Amino acid sequence: MTPPTLGDMWALILCGGKGTRAYPHTVDVPKPLMDVAGRPVLHHVMDIYAQQGVRRFLLAGGYKIEMIRDFADSLPGGWKVEVVDTGEEANTGTRIWRCRDLLTERFFATYGDGLGNVDLRTLAQFHLASGGLATITTVPLPSQYGTVRTDEGGRVLEFKEKPRLFDHWINGGFMVFEPAVFGSWAGDDLEKEVLPSLAASGLLYAYRHDGFWKSMDTYKDAVDLTDIATEDPPPWLERSV
Repeated sequence: MTPPTLGDMWALILCGGKGTRAYPHTVDVPKPLMDVAGRPVLHHVMDIYAQQGVRRFLLAGGYKIEMIRDFADSLPGGWKVEVVDTGEEANTGTRIWRCRDLLTERFFATYGDGLGNVDLRTLAQFHLASGGLATITTVPLPSQYGTVRTDEGGRVLEFKEKPRLFDHWINGGFMVFEPAVFGSWAGDDLEKEVLPSLAASGLLYAYRHDGFWKSMDTYKDAVDLTDIATEDPPPWLERSV
């Protein structure tokens, strides 16, 4: 099998939502432009792709799209960046659908607020080998609570602060799609309609990633990621092994 050429693939990044879970910090700025260690989190997402050879970006915008366009104008000249206005009220599945005319070859897609050291070449190779039309990257569910482990008599043996739950896997983004997927696209919501429909048709596969991954859902997440970014390099730019 011929290895995929990442430099020929678009990376579509969903960055048009209103970021209500990060309110009020998203009143004046769209969530993908919220600051993490001195730069928008969206820039960090794009760095993950660029470091691995992907330099064609399609930003599916909506809310405060002029700010997304201004951000795109500030990016490195070696990157090809297109901003598409997919509508302020559009859902995630609709945003990708409205970019379909530009997506005539195999493409990546992800969220504008999720960071992970996903090996994109291995992901693309997994996708090709599956023969499916779509692949998502799954990650262990991060618990928002600490857990307690006890023995059979109830004696506490160990506390774990917000562990990753390897019995449960969630969609972490970092997706790959074939352009033919649009022939089977059903629904407006990517997570609740489009992907479940593809799964029901046997067209969706999951690539498991157990390395670093963290989403920026709230302002506290942005603060946590800023603290994590003091590592050199940040863990989302460390190559996954």
